[in-house]
Amino acid sequence: MRRDEARDAARGAGRPQGCFRGRALAIALLAMACHIGAAAQTPARDARPAASAPKPAAPAVRTLDWEALIPPDWDPMQDLKGIDFDILSDADPRAIEALARLRKVWDEAPVNPGLAGQRVRLPGYVVPLEETRDGALKEFLLVPYFGACIHSPPPPANQIVHVLVERPVKGVRSMDTVWVTGAMSVLRTDSYMGVSGYRIDATQVAPYTPKPPR
Repeated sequence: MRRDEARDAARGAGRPQGCFRGRALAIALLAMACHIGAAAQTPARDARPAASAPKPAAPAVRTLDWEALIPPDWDPMQDLKGIDFDILSDADPRAIEALARLRKVWDEAPVNPGLAGQRVRLPGYVVPLEETRDGALKEFLLVPYFGACIHSPPPPANQIVHVLVERPVKGVRSMDTVWVTGAMSVLRTDSYMGVSGYRIDATQVAPYTPKPPR
């Protein structure tokens, strides 16, 4: 990580606009819903066909912003306080040590356990991980600001979501903005593009619009 990149992160560079806001931007979806249908039993003497009990409603989808993924008492810049990168060169041992310590803290960033098992909807930018032979996206990281993991160092793990798509989606490219809907897990994954603290098993990946898709 270069000194100027760390300085930009400390100053809140890369802050996205619009739907992405809060602390989540100051820095550099129960497994699938179970559909249970219980067939009502009808006495044999009744010639009418058995009636099926209504299926329970699918769990409501919770629309999240990136702030919800960060525990309220966690400060992502704690380890940078008191360091003036303007006076340190890239090769300064103090800068190298501070950035290495910061990277470890960010990769081990705490998550919000209350999100586990929820069906959620979250907007963000796409960082591709795996595609099919015909170019459809199977797996990617979702990040809160443009350039994360590609043009700038990865954000903290609690600001990276690993997305597994139920059906590969076509027409989605790197840094496209999308809405992802699905079941969220609290699961740390180390990929070649960064460490994620969450996973969404996505049932829908839709282009971003100011109003979330239904």
